[in-house]
Amino acid sequence: MKAKNAISKVAMDNGISVEEVRAEIQKNIDEGMKNTSPQAVKFWEKIPRKGEKPTPEEFIDYMREYLLSEL
Repeated sequence: MKAKNAISKVAMDNGISVEEVRAEIQKNIDEGMKNTSPQAVKFWEKIPRKGEKPTPEEFIDYMREYLLSEL
């Protein structure tokens, strides 16, 4: 499932807008990126992104690939 579809499904399943889901994910990305431990910094540096911070879609796509590679 593509990130965009996953976000839409979460929104529908929870009766909220796609924008609310994206905002909540982005809020957690922003909070996670504040962690300055070497392990956290290394984790965030691995995520491909076009901007300074990954978008919700970039984060979901990365985590999907990461989890599939660990199976």
